[in-house]
Amino acid sequence: MGKHILEEASRCLQCKKPLCSKGCPVSTPVNKMVKLLLEGKMQEAGAILFENNPLSAICSLICPHENFCEGHCILGRKSSPVQVSDIENYISNYYLDQFKPVRPIHENNGTRIAIVGSGPAGITVAFILASNGFNVTIFESEEKIGGVLQYGIPEFRLPKGVLEKLRDRLLRLGVKIRPNMLIGPVITLDNLLEDEYKAIFIGTGVWSPKPLRLKGETLGHVHYAINYLKNPDVYTLGEKVAVIGAGNVAMDVARTALRKGAKEVTILYRRGEEDITATKYEYEYAKLDGVHFKFYKSPLRIVDEGVICIKTCIETDNEGNTHLATIEGTEAVFHADSIFIAASQTPRSNLSGIEIGKTGLVITDEEGRTTHEGIFASGDVVTGAKTVAEAVSFSKRSAKSIMDYVKSLES
Repeated sequence: MGKHILEEASRCLQCKKPLCSKGCPVSTPVNKMVKLLLEGKMQEAGAILFENNPLSAICSLICPHENFCEGHCILGRKSSPVQVSDIENYISNYYLDQFKPVRPIHENNGTRIAIVGSGPAGITVAFILASNGFNVTIFESEEKIGGVLQYGIPEFRLPKGVLEKLRDRLLRLGVKIRPNMLIGPVITLDNLLEDEYKAIFIGTGVWSPKPLRLKGETLGHVHYAINYLKNPDVYTLGEKVAVIGAGNVAMDVARTALRKGAKEVTILYRRGEEDITATKYEYEYAKLDGVHFKFYKSPLRIVDEGVICIKTCIETDNEGNTHLATIEGTEAVFHADSIFIAASQTPRSNLSGIEIGKTGLVITDEEGRTTHEGIFASGDVVTGAKTVAEAVSFSKRSAKSIMDYVKSLES
């Protein structure tokens, strides 16, 4: 065990009312985890983490810990917080390596549940339902499970080996996986219900890039960020790259482009540094990697030479309200060989039979029930892009709703 892990665990104050757990969307039992670790009960510590969050090994790597557990640690008020993420990751990986589940003999054996999408939400629900004996089939539109974890987060942030481990554990629990199967065009939700799936869970995420509708957006050197992250190796970018947007996806694209051979990558953002939507850590790491930033630059149109931008500024009216304004006469070309648009994503429009909101998100109640009886949903397809921990928290409630619903069919 690394000295760093023990030192950090020893710093934990074992608060009776741990703010770290309260600050976590999935209420990770940090104090219990640390106590068990220091008592030499690593397996037990890993078990409580996995039971609480099947994606603990992933959340410990990619969550914005500065906003969640570590940001709420009481030690952080006067010094540095306990590095909860490092401790959790160490324990979770150890446990996942040892974890060899078997399909339980249960009264739910034989009851079919369909899971559409295998991102954070789908994997969470699959583990919970399979552990309770249900016959779970995952329908995944891509060749590998993971959704955004597999195809939307670079390897240097999230090693994909952990997803292979999770896939193996799902198979051990009896889960069936149908890859390269997009539900909607060939097999519909109604088809699944006709084949006696007692419930359907939808966790398909947000995969349709949101266009800016700029003139020149269809040109050959323009790409959408979320598409690039799926398979960067098939793109030829040139030496100078511009990225429009300043969220976590923009940071991932910029950092990946540098690793794939781009000489210079610049993020163009219409607001200031303080308004960046990416987490502080992702922004700092992007700068560390050599990504450049141009603030108060708003794109007007795209041309063969690059992006024509106009300078912006923050103006304050007589009532003290601020708004973003453009500065006339400041149009200029930002030269780039390739341009990425990283302006958020929306769900695909391949599903029918459930109510969809104006933005394309699936409409559900707080427990994940859609407007169609027996069909449930959670994660980004409902909330829009959120953190993995938030998707897990929502999906745990959805899994319980599914089990309650199936039980009600028997009465």
